[in-house]
Amino acid sequence: MNIKETIEKGAKAKVIDTIVEYLEKDPEKNVDKIFSTIKKLTKDQHQLDQIDFVYNYYKENPATYEFIQNILKTTDTKCLKKFFVNYFANANWYAGQKRAKYMEQENTKIPFVMLMSPSMRCPLHCKGCYASSYSKKDDIPREEVERIISEARDLGIYWIIVLGGEPFVNNYLLDIYDKYNDMMFTPFTSGVFITEEVADRLKESGNVFPMLSVEGFEEDTDSRRGEGTFKKVMHAMDLLHERGILYGVSTAVTRVNINDVLSDKFTDMLIEKGSKMSWYFLFMPVGAKPEFDLMLTAEQRVFLGNRTREIRKDKPYFTIDFFNDAPFVGGCIAGKYYFHVNSKEDVEPCIFSHFSTVNLKGRPLLDAFRDPFFKELRARQPYNTNMLRPCMMIDNTNVIREVCKKTGAKPTDEGGEAMLYNEEFHEKLNKVANDFAPLAEKEWKRVFNEKGNNKFSRG
Repeated sequence: MNIKETIEKGAKAKVIDTIVEYLEKDPEKNVDKIFSTIKKLTKDQHQLDQIDFVYNYYKENPATYEFIQNILKTTDTKCLKKFFVNYFANANWYAGQKRAKYMEQENTKIPFVMLMSPSMRCPLHCKGCYASSYSKKDDIPREEVERIISEARDLGIYWIIVLGGEPFVNNYLLDIYDKYNDMMFTPFTSGVFITEEVADRLKESGNVFPMLSVEGFEEDTDSRRGEGTFKKVMHAMDLLHERGILYGVSTAVTRVNINDVLSDKFTDMLIEKGSKMSWYFLFMPVGAKPEFDLMLTAEQRVFLGNRTREIRKDKPYFTIDFFNDAPFVGGCIAGKYYFHVNSKEDVEPCIFSHFSTVNLKGRPLLDAFRDPFFKELRARQPYNTNMLRPCMMIDNTNVIREVCKKTGAKPTDEGGEAMLYNEEFHEKLNKVANDFAPLAEKEWKRVFNEKGNNKFSRG
């Protein structure tokens, strides 16, 4: 680190310390000061504009005002500080410079977030999922998990989304959260292993923002995840909420549950339970026996996007639609801003994209980002000028075949194998894409005026 970087880091550290002081004492009364101080952390005009947009939205939109005030009033102080320091300060402002050096020096893009599946084991037997067929021998060894996380941190990746399987099936991850206390961890969990003891550990760590999987009300959740699962996840929510731990909800939206999970009744229940956000995913045809019948119709996919934006605007709650919000991040971000390490240590561009050229057994993580596979994906993004059609598998169905052929990427499971080589499977994907295309064009013009985040799309 040269003298200029040292001075800049020292100046940022002082600004961060000032904001932390505001968070420790009456944060809900210091919002104006917090936003004003945050602006001192960057000179980038795009980031400054984003900060101003959020601040103005906070001041002008009653639901957003209530949402931010609720977070500041109900969140445990340590959890609030960790979220700010680890996510905003470390992952964005500090680590951003570390990641940028690779881009400047060798045209290698270091993603912002790593998704990791240390284990595919899970006690549940959800429809459309194959995790229950795995055993402990299929886990990534603990020392390997730590090595990969450590390498990610060295490269400037400070946000880790922990998947599976069930993240809490391995208790040692709680120790890892403590060890890497300057990073942010987001386990996507069924909630069935969140006990009083686990919740206490999460509060003590402060740097864990769980996402609990819920498929709707009791009937919908239990029909897909097993009897009694709904009550267990509701109990987990109560344990987290009582301790002031930030958490959200993840929902796979299907043709069956879409009306319930987007209803006022369901959303209001989550808000009352203390959830701060919902992350909606389209049900995808993945795994050894992909189910197309549960995928949303084209009309339902449009409805999901409109309803997500409506909830975000009208309720004190934050919603993300993994596909319909793609224009805000420039289309597909797989292999560019995020990636997945599966339980076999294959590095995949996306949790739904089961293809890889690099396995991390005996290899550094950086090799995956230097590999032609990820670079070819980035060079092609966005795959469509209409960023409401971002996906290389269900919207632009030839892309994954072409890229795998060009770079030598291989399927990592049977679903990936079918996507590349099974013509019947590919025809089904083509139908999904063709059905959605005309509706997507209308929405692209009506909602987004045919404009997306071009800066993000270029990586």
